[in-house]
Amino acid sequence: MNIALIAHDEKKELMVQFCIAYCGILSRNKICATGITGKMVSEATGLEIQSFLGGTQGGDQQIAARIACNEIDMLIFFRDPLTPKPQEPNDINLLRLCDVHNIPVATNIATAEVLIHGLERGDLDWRNIVK
Repeated sequence: MNIALIAHDEKKELMVQFCIAYCGILSRNKICATGITGKMVSEATGLEIQSFLGGTQGGDQQIAARIACNEIDMLIFFRDPLTPKPQEPNDINLLRLCDVHNIPVATNIATAEVLIHGLERGDLDWRNIVK
């Protein structure tokens, strides 16, 4: 499975902690992430991560393009809903693309844990059929 990771600045440490906790599951998949998020997770976990540009520099759009081409199977996007972001239209477009292409997406840690446990159980194997 191809898993994309994105985290707003206020949620980057939460993403790192999540990835440390689920490093074993994540290590059996291909991971990509926006710039700083990928760097932080890679340094903390040792996971091999394909890093794109930073989110504000277009990294979220690079991931969106991969979603549109059916190259991403799951998106974990820890958003900060309390702080307005200038790139919020890009965030909404990213989530819309996930809906259009039936990509499982988590925007908070509770949903991310459900998805990661589902991934481990094989509940997301249907994505291989879609490809």
